[in-house]
Amino acid sequence: MSGFFDNVDWADIGRATLDTLAMLGGSLILTIAIGIPLGVLLFLTSSRQFSANRIANGVIGTIVNILRSIPFIILLIVMIPLTVLLVGTSLGVAGAIPPLVVGAAPFYARLVETALREVDRTTIEASQAMGATTFQTVTRTLLPEAMSGLIAGATVTAVALVSFTAMAGVVGAGGLGDLAIRYGYQRFQTDVMIVTVALLVVMVQLIQTAGDRLAAHYNRR
Repeated sequence: MSGFFDNVDWADIGRATLDTLAMLGGSLILTIAIGIPLGVLLFLTSSRQFSANRIANGVIGTIVNILRSIPFIILLIVMIPLTVLLVGTSLGVAGAIPPLVVGAAPFYARLVETALREVDRTTIEASQAMGATTFQTVTRTLLPEAMSGLIAGATVTAVALVSFTAMAGVVGAGGLGDLAIRYGYQRFQTDVMIVTVALLVVMVQLIQTAGDRLAAHYNRR
């Protein structure tokens, strides 16, 4: 075992870990920023809601479903021209963030919609009876009441993004996935593969634990 990790360059592992965290952090922030309004729109325009709009809900829902149905590895390749247009490159951390967001935001939007549906309808009706506008109902009633579900959804999305960042290594995005592919797979360096996979597993465990505790803290039931 003393020579088992001879192929592992710990400096490269450290840089790859930071790259993965940068991709995860940047894409998660943008995913939440886009996913929450999108999920709110899906909820408000659905049937039996106070802003029900069948056409708008159908259009938004179709777009969300189409984006969710595209495998992420294909989305990475298809989005290369748009990614270059947005950030100037399709490589590295910056080049990975646009497809990560496009792949994860629709997924999170559906989780947001599900969390909002769990809010007691009488609470929403009471807010409206007191004269609250749609914006006030959303910001002061819906989102606070659904906070636990929103955090749980963000946790699930963050875990999915970790796996997405690993796949992004296929197109040169960097991070632990890139090391696992270039050294662990293409050069048959099993020790590098084991280290990168172990770090990804630890990352997922930490995210899940932190998310579960936050969700439990905000749970109003």
